[in-house]
This record gives sequence, structure tokens and C-alpha cells, in this order.
Amino acid sequence: MQSRRRIAHVSLPLVLLLDLCLGGAVNGADKISATILVKDSLAAPRQEARIEAKLLARGLLRESPLGGEPVELVVNGSTAATGMTGGDGRALLSFVPTAKSIVPVHVRVGSSPRVSAAEGQANLVVWERRTPVLVVELSSLMEDARSDGPLSGIKSGIQQELKPMADAADELAKLSQFYYGIMYVATVPSGADGFTISTDARSWLATHKFPSGFVLTLPPGEEALGAKIDELHEAGWKSIKTGIGRSKPFVEAFLRRRLEAILVPEPSKGEAPRKAKVAKDWKDVRKKL
Repeated sequence: MQSRRRIAHVSLPLVLLLDLCLGGAVNGADKISATILVKDSLAAPRQEARIEAKLLARGLLRESPLGGEPVELVVNGSTAATGMTGGDGRALLSFVPTAKSIVPVHVRVGSSPRVSAAEGQANLVVWERRTPVLVVELSSLMEDARSDGPLSGIKSGIQQELKPMADAADELAKLSQFYYGIMYVATVPSGADGFTISTDARSWLATHKFPSGFVLTLPPGEEALGAKIDELHEAGWKSIKTGIGRSKPFVEAFLRRRLEAILVPEPSKGEAPRKAKVAKDWKDVRKKL
């Protein structure tokens, strides 16, 4: 009897601890606190866009995916699509835009008996397929980012305190004002989450007043970027012809496809890949286009 009492005595704190760590999931009387992360989506007018979102339970120790939950896509204040999260917490929501624009879209929890209200935001980028697109490596915009590997950051996301390179935001704004669409490529380091990197990249770009564009998250290395360029070309985005980057793998992914590539800032002598253009700073980039 005494041993049973001891077991009962320790079980209550354990339940409470699990309740705290899992963000209220153990206590059926309270709804689970949740986070929704959303990735940017690229589409052409009158073509289906697919918006990808991820629903996570917020806990002290970790965030765990929430499957089987209703979610809604909100565009211009109206519900444009509904869906259900899978076992990994992800949901794909479809929407057909009608005109060229960059539209803020929101994904929120629908009517759920166990999850509290939550909402995430991203951009639906709608360009004509003939729109010239500049593909910009995010690290080429950052003053202290590494030039020999993945984007400087931590496993939970991009370091928001990183300063932008001088004139980078102004020069990209001039390029995007009347002509180019801007595609930002953010590298997802090993162990990091692409949804978190996408969210943090948008936040960093907005904080430092960079022009709106499409944030694309990819694993590090030339292979992943090269495969994505090929995929976009096959999908009809033939106007993706120029990359502006800081790392050799990024630049070489374009050069191997006989596309134009600009390296910025200027690397040490002899380190630039053959046939790559070199810009000493962002004011020099426009001269190379």
C-alpha cells in the first residue's frame, strides 16, 4: 500500500510537467496554444497557387506538429480556401490569383475544439512568366554573413541583428521598381526548419526595408539550387536568367546552366569562379546587369 501511495504522489507533478512542456495538450479542459508558419508561394495570373502552412503546438521544450486540424486561407480579408493539416502538421491550400501583384495571405486555425486561435502570414507572389527575375542569395545582402557556406543563422532561424550591406536595399528597390521581380534564396542549415527560415527571412527583409519579393528556402549547396532552377524553367519561368550571390555554389549553379551570375561583394583575388561577373559592392551591381 505504501509503494502505491508513493507512485500516486509522484504522478501528479509529472502530468503537470508534461502539460507545461506540451503547451496544454495534456489538460483537456484548455485549448492548445499553437503557431502557424507559412511559406511564400509563386504563381502566374489565372494559374493555381499552392500555399503551404505548418501548424505547431507551442511548448516550453519543443514545438510538435498538430495533425487533423482545420485551417483557412484568407486573401484580401475573405476565406479563399479551407483544408486540414496532415500528421506532420502541414496543409496545402489552393487559390487562383487573377492579376500580377504581391498579395499578403494569411492562414489561420479554423473551428477547432482543441486548438486556440492562431494565424500566420506570407506572400503570394504573382508575376507574369515573362517578368525578368533576379535571384538573390540572402547572404549577399548581409554585412557579416559567411561567403563560404550556408547563410549565417542559428537552428531556430536567421539572426535578426545581422546588418544589411550598404546600399543593398536601395539598389534592389531601384531594380524592382519598374522591371525586375526579386526572388530571395535563403539557405536552410542542417537541423533548421524551412518554415522558420522563411518567416525569419521575410521579417529581416522587411525590417531593413528591402523590396517585397518571393522568399525561397533551399538546402545548402549547388545541387539543390540547380535542381530548383531547372524545375522553374520547366514550369515556364524562362525569364529566370540572372543570379546575384555571395557563395561559389550559388554562382556556379547559374554558370553551369550558361546563365548570368554576379558575385558580390568582391572576393579575394583568384577566388571568383571563371565567367562570373564581380561587383565590388551593391552600387556596382547595376552596372553588371
